Amino acid sequence: MSEDDHYRWLRDLLFLLPSEVSHDLTLRALRLPRPFGLFRTDPQSVGTRKRVMGLFFPNPIGLAAGLDKNGICVDGLGGLGFGFLELGTVTPRPQPGNPRPRLFRLRSEEALINRMGFNNRGVDYLVKQVMRARYAGIVGINIGKNKDTPQDRAVDDYLYCLQRVYGVADYVTVNLSSPNTPGLRALQFGEAFESLLSAIVSERERLSDVNDKRVPLAVKLAPDLEPDDVRRIGDTLVARGVDAAVATNTTLSREGVNPRRRKQSGGLSGRPLLERSTSVLALLREHVGDALALIGVGGVMDAEGARAKVEAGADLIQIYTGFVYRGPELIREAAGAFEPES
Repeated sequence: MSEDDHYRWLRDLLFLLPSEVSHDLTLRALRLPRPFGLFRTDPQSVGTRKRVMGLFFPNPIGLAAGLDKNGICVDGLGGLGFGFLELGTVTPRPQPGNPRPRLFRLRSEEALINRMGFNNRGVDYLVKQVMRARYAGIVGINIGKNKDTPQDRAVDDYLYCLQRVYGVADYVTVNLSSPNTPGLRALQFGEAFESLLSAIVSERERLSDVNDKRVPLAVKLAPDLEPDDVRRIGDTLVARGVDAAVATNTTLSREGVNPRRRKQSGGLSGRPLLERSTSVLALLREHVGDALALIGVGGVMDAEGARAKVEAGADLIQIYTGFVYRGPELIREAAGAFEPES
């Protein structure tokens, strides 16, 4: 039995369990020296090395935020061949997230719906885990705000997290686009967006001087934005000196989903998200040119989906739902969508 067959067999067993139970078991297994009995894979053997945001990535395929919110599986995940890992979303204080059930598998659509709600053990716990890890690839940390933090104090949460993760993160992603924290997506617009971003970038510059280390900043966007909003956000990111955009988070749309499942609230990821997320990515690249690095995420389930992201302008690709359904073989497939750098 090949490694890929081995993973599919294990996946089918896990899929017999409720979604979040299988998720928790997977995280436990990933803490073992050889998770699921899979061999360790050198990230440099998977695909071409890429220089993005001033960082050297062993290969251009990363894990999207959400799977390992607490940084407990860095070495296990890194050993599967990922060129980079994005941990989190993490908040200043621990929080339980939304009530269960909150993660739903849509197997016929190759999709997930989640309304997890930034469940995590807090930023200080995450930092301790990252400090213990031996993974040699790139580690990004995705930061957010606590649910009970008032909207007009959101910046305090982002600054607190940035300060705590700065010493251990290779890059930091500011999450303003999760649909599962009330009011969060409103921070992508108007004066709230401008002032939040200005404060975060200013703090990054201060921390850069103090630590003698410049950590790139990315902002993760929603896929449900109007084209004019995408352009406006792109302009603001460039003007403020942000290094990258992550396009995109999960969607509130239920296009491509069985009508019986459409009433389930939360963010939709997986194959139905591919077209919507890729259109935002393409619009951003068309509008900002090379002024921003772009990380394409959303709906990559196979080599074809990865090629769509590359053709839309992605410098790097992240996977999550595709990884759940396909396992490590998708890392290799997706890496093949990139041409070797000269």
